[in-house]
Amino acid sequence: MLLAFIATAAFSVVLARLTLEPSAASEPLTHSNLRPGDSIRDYLAQPAFRDTVKQLGGNLLLGVPFGVLLPVLLPRTRGLLRVVLVTGVVMTLVELVQGSLVTGRAFDIDDVILNTTGALLGYLVLGRRLGRAVHPRRRHWWHGWTGSGKSRG
Repeated sequence: MLLAFIATAAFSVVLARLTLEPSAASEPLTHSNLRPGDSIRDYLAQPAFRDTVKQLGGNLLLGVPFGVLLPVLLPRTRGLLRVVLVTGVVMTLVELVQGSLVTGRAFDIDDVILNTTGALLGYLVLGRRLGRAVHPRRRHWWHGWTGSGKSRG
């Protein structure tokens, strides 16, 4: 648990540095995107493959820690839908702050989609197992009656 907490704190610092630092040099290039897929298509169409990988891969990787750490730190967020929902909300808030308060940054719905997809992948690859290892499912008294658990006897 302590390791997960430290990793979350470190990730929060990295997330803030990557998303909330002003970028005055980028200001003339920024524009908001509210149409899912537009930025992804633009990234895929650009000739510089390295920039495409950096943008798409970076946004996917940025979401992975959510999928891995949420189920460990907050057992109530365990579950595919919950991880996706919490990550989507947090990343939407980050994008809203970026777009409204940070110079040279803009709101991009595709960033939210890519970050959330990264969280989904992190959860499926590692987060689900880690969450169950740290917070095993509780046995309830009715499990003995319904046959969904080991009988007490």
